[in-house]
Order: sequence, then structure tokens, then C-alpha cells
Amino acid sequence: MTNAHAQLEALGDPTRRAILEQLLSGPKPVGEIAKRFPVSRPAISQHLAVLKRAQLVADRAQGTRRVYQVNLQGIEAMRAYLDRFWHDALAAFKRAAEESHR
Repeated sequence: MTNAHAQLEALGDPTRRAILEQLLSGPKPVGEIAKRFPVSRPAISQHLAVLKRAQLVADRAQGTRRVYQVNLQGIEAMRAYLDRFWHDALAAFKRAAEESHR
């Protein structure tokens, strides 16, 4: 599975999307993230592990806590993957428009 596929699969879960959206405002420890969800802290840790394997988040030790933040390189890689579809769609639209004017 390519990293883009792993990223899309990771974001297929609404809880993981919500976690990623939370992290857009800045780094947060697991406990702070977990407070906002009706699931256990270990469940949030599992979701974070999936996001980390997909390279969408990164973590670092801060004392005895793990602090998570958005991995900008992973987000950029996913954007580049999705931009290919946009580019191909625009090129197809351009070809269709040019053919209709002939």
C-alpha cells in the first residue's frame, strides 16, 4: 500500500479526521485530545498510532507525556497526490472544451 493510500485509509475514520482537525490549532498531548471524545484514552492512542503510521501526525516526548502535532510533510505529500487528480481533471476539461469548439 502506498503512503497516499495509507493516508486516505487513515482519514476514512471520522474520529481520526476529528483528531487531525484538533491538531491543526497546535500540538497537544494525548490526554487533552482524548477529553474531547466519548472514547477511552487508549482508543485515542490507537487512532493516533494509525495517523502516525500514515505520516499525518508526528509525536515527541515532553516529560512523561507524548505530544502530537500535524506532520506538514505528510500533509503535503497527500496534497500532491490529490493534486494529480485535479490536474488530470482540468486537462480533460480543457481537451473537451477545445474539441467542442471545433
